[in-house]
Amino acid sequence: MTTKIVNGERVECTAEEVAAFEIERQEYADTVALEEVRMHRAMAYPSIADQLDQIYHEGIDAWKETIAAVKAEYPKP
Repeated sequence: MTTKIVNGERVECTAEEVAAFEIERQEYADTVALEEVRMHRAMAYPSIADQLDQIYHEGIDAWKETIAAVKAEYPKP
């Protein structure tokens, strides 16, 4: 039973209200999970200067492998 406070009194939520809350809760959880992946990836990627240096010295394919490894370690949900 899910309830809410209306005019100082506890009343039961309708099925539609409960469903809407569950959708909103899941959307929030999805957003948090995606932001967590973004944060981990940002910390794991080499700096832009290091990435450009790698491209210059090792080529674009080596750089792609480096980036792919980070993306594999922290996949999107």
